[in-house]
Amino acid sequence: MVVLFKISTMDLSDGYISTEHRELLRSASESADPLSVSPLELSMSPKTPRSPKSPRSPKGSPKGSPKAHSGKHGAGKGSPLKKDKQSRSPFDGRPKKGGAGGKGTWGGLLDTDGSHVIDLNDPNYTSNEENEQLSARFPSSPFEEYKKKVAVIMEEYFATDDVISTANELRELGMPSYNYYFVKKLVSMSMDRHDKEKEMAATLLSSLYADVIDPPQVYKGFCKLIESADDLIVDIPDTVDVLALFVARAVVDDILPPAFLMKEMASLSKDSKGFVVIKRADKSYLSAPLHADFILRRWGGSRNKTVEDVKGQISNLLVEYVVSGDRKEACICIKDLKVPFFHHEIVKRAIIMAMENRQAEDRLLDLLKMAAEEGLINSSQISKGFGRIIDTIDDLSLDIPKARQILQSLISKASSEGWLCASSLRPLSLDLKKKSLKDTAAKAFKVKAQSMIQEYFLSGDISEVSRCLETENNSSSSELNAIFVKKLITLAMDRKNREKEMASVLLSSLCFPGDDVVNGFVMLVESADDTALDIPIVVDDLAMFLARAVVDEVIAPLHLEEIGTLFLMPDSIGNKVLQMAKSLLKARLSGERILRCWGGGGSSTNGWAIEDVKDKIGKILEEFESGGDKREACRCIKELGMPFFHHEVVKKSLVTLMEKKNDRLWRLLGECFSIGLITTNQMMKGFGRVAESLDDLSLDVPDAEKQFTHYVERARIEGWLDPSFSFNRSGHILENGFCL
Repeated sequence: MVVLFKISTMDLSDGYISTEHRELLRSASESADPLSVSPLELSMSPKTPRSPKSPRSPKGSPKGSPKAHSGKHGAGKGSPLKKDKQSRSPFDGRPKKGGAGGKGTWGGLLDTDGSHVIDLNDPNYTSNEENEQLSARFPSSPFEEYKKKVAVIMEEYFATDDVISTANELRELGMPSYNYYFVKKLVSMSMDRHDKEKEMAATLLSSLYADVIDPPQVYKGFCKLIESADDLIVDIPDTVDVLALFVARAVVDDILPPAFLMKEMASLSKDSKGFVVIKRADKSYLSAPLHADFILRRWGGSRNKTVEDVKGQISNLLVEYVVSGDRKEACICIKDLKVPFFHHEIVKRAIIMAMENRQAEDRLLDLLKMAAEEGLINSSQISKGFGRIIDTIDDLSLDIPKARQILQSLISKASSEGWLCASSLRPLSLDLKKKSLKDTAAKAFKVKAQSMIQEYFLSGDISEVSRCLETENNSSSSELNAIFVKKLITLAMDRKNREKEMASVLLSSLCFPGDDVVNGFVMLVESADDTALDIPIVVDDLAMFLARAVVDEVIAPLHLEEIGTLFLMPDSIGNKVLQMAKSLLKARLSGERILRCWGGGGSSTNGWAIEDVKDKIGKILEEFESGGDKREACRCIKELGMPFFHHEVVKKSLVTLMEKKNDRLWRLLGECFSIGLITTNQMMKGFGRVAESLDDLSLDVPDAEKQFTHYVERARIEGWLDPSFSFNRSGHILENGFCL
């Protein structure tokens, strides 16, 4: 009866009760036992919160309720309470499934129905709760679902390194039109991780290319990456270098066409980071010699393969194929190598094997044809493989009789079958004849150059060397100039400091084009491994010769950067030489130190001590100031034979100008600059040295800083100084915003 009383009270509180229920309520209240109702229940207001344990739940029914006395079958069939189950109240009072109550109860412990209101002041509140509610009310788009799923797939891949499972999961998503996002997200996610994850990402993209991810999707994904470089750099400071390496790796792996670089560069703003990324990928990575090997091993390789390991595997699979003849199995083995940028080695070794074993020729050509038709080995790799054989045909001729004729027949056969573009190859016969003539001339010049250099080391006669060079190299061949530079420094490195000094003096006196000297140094570095067998300190000597060439202004500092692009591997001899040369040039008073590294004495002019040179410069300026001729002063400065030390002329002239305010010296500097005797670089050094000594100079010349500011502006107007240079009030020359 208590249950009925509560139900009826609740019905009344809802503002609706039928006539039938009113009669039932009256009859029930008249027959109710007053003692069976507790005072607490009688005094309960409909608006008062109820107990967490609803009295209507089966476990909470009081003993006096009808249900407690209904026995096994509940209320009797003719009981008037049976109709209460058909209440027309809009609220269901029955217990919910799982034990939660109906209206007026606290509900279940884990109830999360839509009536739950987020309390912003709750200390456990997070913004994700609101996002989850919005996601529940508004179903996400297919693209949003794809993003969530691929994020999980990527995390699992980085944890397991299972390419096959990742490929299957991505294929099962069935959304190939969104795969560009997978490419973008995979690369950007790995960029902020270790080299291992970067290598895993590159390997995965190479494995999924064409099989799971269509080429246009890969192209689009990298386009999106380049466009987002400005945003990525906020969180990843080395975005430019890492993303450039990913682009270069994609080109090397043949999942991006080389034309991608030019197209993107044309569509990007020059001020954007994406433009810098493309430029870095092209200039620093893809333009370097042996770039494929370097790019492959840049992140260590997820499978720890070396070039020698891959070459061994290629040899083994070709030998097994010649024995078995199973082309499909051989193609599977080639694909499993996962080195598409190195397929030219397969072509080279297969052709050489065919030249050595004519019986296996047809079988090996059939394999290459099948690999080309299925796109396993692309046309550029095939042409590159044949080109490498053409380059070494002279050596092959020593082991294979008629190697040139055999190779020509193989080229003709492959071209007729349509899997080799013969026009992309160098003509075999004509070029070889020209090459043999060049080799003969080069060999003859090397012998004569060695004789000239040895005679020079005995006599020190620079004019005789110049005359002999004009006779032997009357066409001023750049190749022969580079050979002479290499020969000169190689012979000097194996001798004493006197000969090393003489070699540097001769090099600065011959006035070779800078590019020819650079090519000579590149040839020296490339042969450094062999030179090291005879000269253990080859790195130190080469670095010093390179730094001396910069100091003597034989080559420009910019040439060091050009050489650096050819030797990017950190452990290479070229990189070590370059870094050592740069450190020598960055040292304080580097010019004087490098000049005196071999003790001087290379000739009658360059054997002077630094103090003697300073005194001579001072006397030349004093003589000119007292009424000397400009041409005579310029001739004396030139006869010093120390163009790398002309900044001393600039410094002494400026100091004298500020002390005596005599414009004759300013006109002398103008004359020296106009005839190219003093270069812009030496002008900058001279002005910089004056700026460093302004504090001491101000003790003798109070307005030294004001005068120096005036002369800096005047020199910039006359074109002596670069426009990017300006004078700072603290007494320094600024270049592009940086203090020298």
